[in-house]
Formats: sequence, structure tokens, C-alpha cells
Amino acid sequence: MDYARYQTLAITRRGAGGAVLDIQMRAQNGKLPTAGHDGHRELAEIWRDVSADDTVRCAVLRGEGMGFSGGGDLAMVEQMATDDAVRVRVWKEARDLVYNLVNCDKPIVSAMHGPAVGAGLVAGLLADISIASKGAKIVDGHTRLGVAAGDHAAIVWPLLCGMAKAKYYLLLCEAVSGEEAERIGLVSLAVEETELLPRAYEIADKLAAGSQSAIRFTKYALNNWLRLAGPSFDASLALEFMGFAGPDVREGVASLRERRAPHFS
Repeated sequence: MDYARYQTLAITRRGAGGAVLDIQMRAQNGKLPTAGHDGHRELAEIWRDVSADDTVRCAVLRGEGMGFSGGGDLAMVEQMATDDAVRVRVWKEARDLVYNLVNCDKPIVSAMHGPAVGAGLVAGLLADISIASKGAKIVDGHTRLGVAAGDHAAIVWPLLCGMAKAKYYLLLCEAVSGEEAERIGLVSLAVEETELLPRAYEIADKLAAGSQSAIRFTKYALNNWLRLAGPSFDASLALEFMGFAGPDVREGVASLRERRAPHFS
């Protein structure tokens, strides 16, 4: 498998025989990984390659720099608001990102530190084992931007933490610490930041050493709960991208650029 073609992901191998694939989302300007045109496409595509690579038994996803992921690039969001072709293309990538993660037959471990927002958060929460540092800041930022909470929100948040908590955090766009995320069931584990990567690699090594048929078949069966939620996901994604053609997203982007509260009419 030629992983060298990925420009926004740093991909290396770990463990016995390189069976653990380490996938690091590259930080922009040394700060946070953000999903621009290339990053969004590559984060959707990588899981097909992981699934097709017979030498891989487990993958670890992590972020570079100050946090796990910083959300979508605002310039791309502005293009989505004005260019229908861009909007349709990114919609397809957002759909593929979720379904490729759900259908990837290899177990995926995420290690989230600092801010975890946007497309990176999609992969972080849909990972089979999600680990957050206690001080991580998990935010689904859709309603703050002025669009419906699509992406992974409707398909997995109610299943992980219950409908009441999902509505609270998704409607209000409230941040969830890693420690609180573990308490409500949004992530598998919360650990001190110094323990984050060692714990993620430890778990990945155990998964890579286990019965691959048993682990993969168990993942497939459990992910049928997510497949059952496919219609809810498809509807939420359609409503989100309808919002990118509306007026509120322009105010959302402007308020983020100007570092102020949005004023939606």
C-alpha cells in the first residue's frame, strides 16, 4: 500500500512486523491539524486503504501540535457556502468518512489531546477504542457555525452518551472535557496527557496480537448498531449541507474570523 501519497497525514508503522499503522494528522503552522480540501479528502480515503492492507492489524489516529484536530479550514467553508460543486464534493467526502470508518475491518484506536473538533473528531469518536486526555476539549461546532450537527453527530452521540446528553452538547455547542466525556460514555477512556500515547499504543499492540477474525467479526457485528442509524445520519448530513447554502453560515464564519459571538437573525 502506497501511503506516501498522503500529504496531510504522517503515516508510519509500529509493533511486530509493522502491524500497527500510526496515522498522525499534520498540524498547520505548528498549531492544530485543520481539514482543508486535501486534509478532508485524505481523512475520508485513508480508511479504505487501512481496510485493504493485509499487513495492517490495527491503526492509531492522533493529532500533531497543540491538539487533536482544529476543525474545518474557514476558507474551504466559505467556498462551500458559495460554490455548489465544492459543497457537493465535500458532502460526499463527509459521507465517505463516516461510512469508511464504520466499514473498515481493522480496529482503530484514537488518541485525543487538546481541542478535538470537526472532521478529526468524527474519526476520533467513531474509532473502536477512543482515548482522550483528561484535559481534552471535545466540541461539535456545527450549531456555532450556523449549520445542523451532521457528520458523526446524529449517528453516534445518542448511542454513546444517550439522547439527553447528546442534545445538550450538540444543540448548545458546549465543550466536553476528556474526563467528562469518559464519565458520560462519549469516549472509552480518559487518561493524563503524558499517558495518552503509551496507553493508545499498548491497546493497539494488544489488538494486533489478538485473534484477527474474532476481533474483526466482533467489530462488524457491533457496528451494525451504527448501520441501523444510517438513515438518521444521511438526513443529518443533508440538513447540514443545506445549511451551507443558507445565510447563517456566513455569519458563523464571520464571527469566528472576528473572534466574537455570532448574531443570527
